Amino acid sequence: MQIRPIALEDEPFLFELYASTRLEEMANWGWDEPTARSFLQMQWNAQTHSYGTQFPNMRKELLLVQGQRAGRMLTCLMDEALLLVDISLLPAFRGQGYGTSLLKRMQHEAAQLGVAVRLTVRNDNRARRLYEQLGFRTVADNGADSRMEWREGFGM
Repeated sequence: MQIRPIALEDEPFLFELYASTRLEEMANWGWDEPTARSFLQMQWNAQTHSYGTQFPNMRKELLLVQGQRAGRMLTCLMDEALLLVDISLLPAFRGQGYGTSLLKRMQHEAAQLGVAVRLTVRNDNRARRLYEQLGFRTVADNGADSRMEWREGFGM
């Protein structure tokens, strides 16, 4: 597993990665392929713009497994926390420990900096269970999403 900064030539992969995170949801809509891809491109563009506006100092990292692009992690150091903006893996790389490794790396960095790790996750997202296993605690829940936090000493 290697991590490197995201480069301009990674953009086509990043769109396909984003699309892969929406496949299950999109399958239920019954749209044809061109309509679905057009919608996903619009959503991808909106997300990219939103993240760039909200987190101008965001660190953008690409995960490589045996030299193959496998996922991305976006983080932003705020005053009192290291924020996990987004973490995504291609379906072929999920459930193999790569996400866990990325999150533990982030927890180690936060502990070194003396800050918390914060994230927001949809309550129906399977990753929520992983966050809980890594010691994240729910600090706010609006019914659809939970804001979670990890601090050194919470446990891992």
